[in-house]
Amino acid sequence: MKLQTIRSERLQEEYLYGKHETGLEILLAPMPGFQSVYAQFGAKVGSIDTAFKTDLSADYTEVPAGIAHYLEHKLFESEDGDAFSLFAKTGASANAFTSFDRTCYLFSATQQVEESLRALLTFVQHPYFTKETVQKEQGIIGQEIQMYEDDPDWCVFCNLLEALYHEHPVRVNIAGTVESISHITADLLYECYHTYYNLNNMVLVVAGNFDPDAVMQVVEECLVKKDPVTVYPKPFEEPQTVCRDRVTQTMSVSAPMFALGYKEAPLEGRKLLQAQLEYEVLLDVLTGESSSLYRELYNGGWINQTFGYEVFSGRGYLSVLFSGEAKQPEEVRRKLQQALDEAKETGITQEDFDRSRKALYGRLLRGLTRVEGVANSLMSAQMSGISMYDSFDILSTLTLEGVCARLRGSFDAARSALSVIEPAKSTDTAPKEQEG
Repeated sequence: MKLQTIRSERLQEEYLYGKHETGLEILLAPMPGFQSVYAQFGAKVGSIDTAFKTDLSADYTEVPAGIAHYLEHKLFESEDGDAFSLFAKTGASANAFTSFDRTCYLFSATQQVEESLRALLTFVQHPYFTKETVQKEQGIIGQEIQMYEDDPDWCVFCNLLEALYHEHPVRVNIAGTVESISHITADLLYECYHTYYNLNNMVLVVAGNFDPDAVMQVVEECLVKKDPVTVYPKPFEEPQTVCRDRVTQTMSVSAPMFALGYKEAPLEGRKLLQAQLEYEVLLDVLTGESSSLYRELYNGGWINQTFGYEVFSGRGYLSVLFSGEAKQPEEVRRKLQQALDEAKETGITQEDFDRSRKALYGRLLRGLTRVEGVANSLMSAQMSGISMYDSFDILSTLTLEGVCARLRGSFDAARSALSVIEPAKSTDTAPKEQEG
């Protein structure tokens, strides 16, 4: 197959792209002079994919929460043993992860790259599930779920998502629940695998010091040709309102923790990317460490160095989150809302806008100086239907007027929710209390 060159004249950088006859999208970023290679083999399926149909079925299939994560675990097993043993032979470091909207299998290597790539493509394309091994995994993943339920950072985040969203499956733990995974069977795993792990629904990314021709030879040898399957995830029906105004849980923490979220209208593709970049500029100007609001909150003892923000987005969801430790989370919420409302009236200055936009551009650019950063950026962009270089093009054309318009249309107090973890008076952990 012929690969085309995708080039950014702005950055003077390029990578190779091609779509294989099996449907697999392939992105190669040779980086001469670097010592390592980082590869990802990803499927467009995550924890939010709990209902789907294909071009071969008329009705949607409902699956238990946590099945994508479960499938990730089980793919490392085969009749011949653990897939990690394949990478031990090549000296590569292998891993995998499941997020809300994707599952990726990966390795990092400095030698025997082709052998490691062959191992990656082989085990992901050859599932092996039995009733016995699936039941055994339930106990292992059940312990993982319970471990996360004891993690206050994870709990304050997950509780917030439950408060923000009524129906969207992003409100459910990526690994599911102990109850939901008890319904996972080998047959269900195979059904999900053959639906989502069809090469027409997958992406391969390789970045670093490698020979593209040698990589493509391995690809041609290892890809299993099957009829393409088109997947149709069930549309998300999510109200604009939040589900709860506040959720409180008591855990063994030394200080109260909070996560405050603003639910925004979901977007896709370049529109979502532009919104993300505009929010990043706004958040840096209004609540970054150099902002007057941050200094007021920090110097007043309302927050500490754990305070931070993020733009949380994906298929069917978009929220802006603030989090950290605070003795009085409600007061931090009030002060943040007041500052955001005032900013809507006054806007931000051209000087602050320019400074923040340039700083964000620099951070994105530094990400391309690392092999892993390039691979992650390529995979993330391709999964979102955009190019890795779109961030730089859009960021270069952002305007103060556009960012201020984004500010005025966001941060609605009525569409916000607060999650709080309060210190326990004993070693017992209290259940969540929901309000609103």
